Amino acid sequence: MDRWSRTHEALRTAALELFATQGYDATGTAEIAARAGVSEMTLFRHFPAKEALLLEDPFDPLMAEAVRSRPPGEPAMRALTTGIRAVWNGIDTDAAEALRARLRILAGASGLHGAIERNSAATSDALVVALVARGSSEVGARVAATAVIAGLGVALLEWAQSDEPDPAAVLAAALDALGGGVDAALR
Repeated sequence: MDRWSRTHEALRTAALELFATQGYDATGTAEIAARAGVSEMTLFRHFPAKEALLLEDPFDPLMAEAVRSRPPGEPAMRALTTGIRAVWNGIDTDAAEALRARLRILAGASGLHGAIERNSAATSDALVVALVARGSSEVGARVAATAVIAGLGVALLEWAQSDEPDPAAVLAAALDALGGGVDAALR
């Protein structure tokens, strides 16, 4: 891992630790930088705002690529649900727990709800681009991506507040419902 990546990860780790113990609103960027052993200016070179420490999503490019690689004639909702399912099935326990920690902090910070919506829009945009590259219309791609991201957001926030260790079952049920499958857990 290069120096940039180590610093980036140190900042995210420090932020998550402080947010989890003190709360998002009570934690300042200077404190995060000090915990990571860097200056506050360095923090802002890595993250444009404090909220980015929580919202930067490593799964977006993976999901977009998985959707882009689906067969061209496949309907948009199927491409989304199947592609996203493939990515989530590859998420390891450590990544799942890091996601849960981030989601719990996000859910508890009312001032971040607008930021969550902006971040979800960026995820939707990445999926729209992937669907259009496969031949979907812009409008159809936007409708499908928005529906899937909204549904996954509900499922992930529910999972983050639960004691369920693995998001796979919750996400599978949500993707089944979004893809038109019948799942007793969501009825």
